Amino acid sequence: MPSGIENTFLAATIGGFLIGILGNGFIVLVNCIDLVKRQKLSSADCILTGLAISRISQLWVILCDSFLLVLWPHLYAIDKLTKVVSSFWILSNHLATWFATCLSVFYFFKVANFSHPCFTWLRWRIRSVVLVLLLGSLSLLFLNYESIYTLSHILTNSYKIYVRNSTWSSDVSETHYLHQLIVFNFINLIPFLLSLTSLLLLVLSLMRHIRNLQFNPSSKDLSTEAHKRAMKIVMSFLFLFIIHVSSILLIAWVFLKLQGRLAQLVVVLTSTVFPSSHSFILILGNSKLRQNALRLLWYLNCHPKRVKSLAS
Repeated sequence: MPSGIENTFLAATIGGFLIGILGNGFIVLVNCIDLVKRQKLSSADCILTGLAISRISQLWVILCDSFLLVLWPHLYAIDKLTKVVSSFWILSNHLATWFATCLSVFYFFKVANFSHPCFTWLRWRIRSVVLVLLLGSLSLLFLNYESIYTLSHILTNSYKIYVRNSTWSSDVSETHYLHQLIVFNFINLIPFLLSLTSLLLLVLSLMRHIRNLQFNPSSKDLSTEAHKRAMKIVMSFLFLFIIHVSSILLIAWVFLKLQGRLAQLVVVLTSTVFPSSHSFILILGNSKLRQNALRLLWYLNCHPKRVKSLAS
């Protein structure tokens, strides 16, 4: 039977899962309805839909992993199962990270204003730029194959330690674990630097725009708000991404040193924060999604009152 801590962990994970499914599912639903009505989607909506779908997949993997850890930990003794779980987790996490990075780059090219010919050339080919980033990220995915092997052994050894009170297996050393963690975070460093560069260039573009307004006060200041909205979205992604990767690093280090199962539960729980919370930031930062969310809230608030008035 699960302990009190494990029941609390399951309840928290299910709560994070439901919140994430609600936010990401809303993004997919709104864009699918828009696609049916208009027979097309903008580039931003395509990226948002891909990001939401990848995060829904990520949340499902996390939920299944949570139930396996608490209710059926003996299944992690099956090496093939651990490799399947690790493969789906790495794939969904990789796609979600790169879709969010493409969104940051897309907002930069759409909102920023530079006169450099290279910027103008890339801006007119923003769809191709996003496609190249996504296809290029697939090459980095192959570097994560060794991480799948490492994660599967972590799960298997966790079960052995928990049930048999044994030590780490000799075929995969602690040094090897740490080496793969370094590789994992080096791969994550690339999308982080791309998003950080987009943010810094957005700041530079905003400063130039504000300086131009001082010389031309009569011009319409529509670009400032667009810059600020894009910066908030990119900053939120960077902030949550840092927490996400840092928590994995920290908990993995604690897990290796203490060899405790509780650390594994914590890292699974913290991994739900990023895909769950960022979806609502994206909804608030997108005018179409925000308006649809307000309409939905208005309908949910007024519909029970109408039913109650008709019943009375």
